[in-house]
Amino acid sequence: MRKIFVLVCMLVSIAVPCYAASVVTTIFPIYDWVREISAGVLNSSDITLLLDNGVDLHSYQPSVDDMVKISKADVFIYVGGESDEWVDDALKNVVNKNQVVINLLDVLGDKVKHEEIVEGREHDHDHEEEEADEHVWLSLRNAEIICRKICEVLAAKDHEHSEIYMSNTENYIRELSELDSLYETSIDKSVRKVLLFADRFPFRYMIDDYGLKYYAAFSGCSAESEASFETVIFLADKVNELGLPYMIMIDGTRHKIPETIIANTKAKNQRILTLDSMQSATMRDIQNGTTYLSVMRANLDTLNKALN
Repeated sequence: MRKIFVLVCMLVSIAVPCYAASVVTTIFPIYDWVREISAGVLNSSDITLLLDNGVDLHSYQPSVDDMVKISKADVFIYVGGESDEWVDDALKNVVNKNQVVINLLDVLGDKVKHEEIVEGREHDHDHEEEEADEHVWLSLRNAEIICRKICEVLAAKDHEHSEIYMSNTENYIRELSELDSLYETSIDKSVRKVLLFADRFPFRYMIDDYGLKYYAAFSGCSAESEASFETVIFLADKVNELGLPYMIMIDGTRHKIPETIIANTKAKNQRILTLDSMQSATMRDIQNGTTYLSVMRANLDTLNKALN
């Protein structure tokens, strides 16, 4: 009987991957990349998403429980930039002295863009100095670079499963590259090359990847929710001038500003489309099958409508 028990234990230990690493992430795209790269090694309990209830990156403040999770993690991955200034304090109390920290802005280096001053847009007086655009995940090309870095760190932390991490990463990057090509082909063939955001504008990286122009009410990191009369009239005039049948808003916002702009156009019949910036994703969305790639595919469908 004892021999049978020992044999069963050995079989279980072979069938179930051993504990490799605990990873704490701030936002949904990072969480999903880690899931893809570590598939077959890490369980859902090994990967933590801090912003899991639709809280915006720009207004998030960690709880005591969040700080404890960060302190114990083997790997902690965050965006960087002004919205993550709280991270410095969190990392002062790290219990795991072998922890590896990945800052996405550091990973991307000179590929990081800065908020730009664009004609007609509200000026954010809270950000007088040049500020890095934190929305790096909205570029499929940035995602490829970041995923390679995540793979490198996980493989170094867990040599036993390094081949799985690398294989998963190559397969995932192939999917990112294929979708990037679809974006490029679709946008090259589109009738229009300009988008109008009656909202915040977190899509700078995506827009620049495919050579599009844009107009927007606010910058990507703006906390403003009310557009001035001048901004509304400027954007309405642009809709008239360019003959735009659509205007864009982002996930998690209301229709008040685009409806006001539409009311000030000549045709007054424009439609409102939503591009998902992945800043309001929740664990429920994830459990229902939402992934980084599914959102980016849906965004391409929206772009095809807006540009044609």
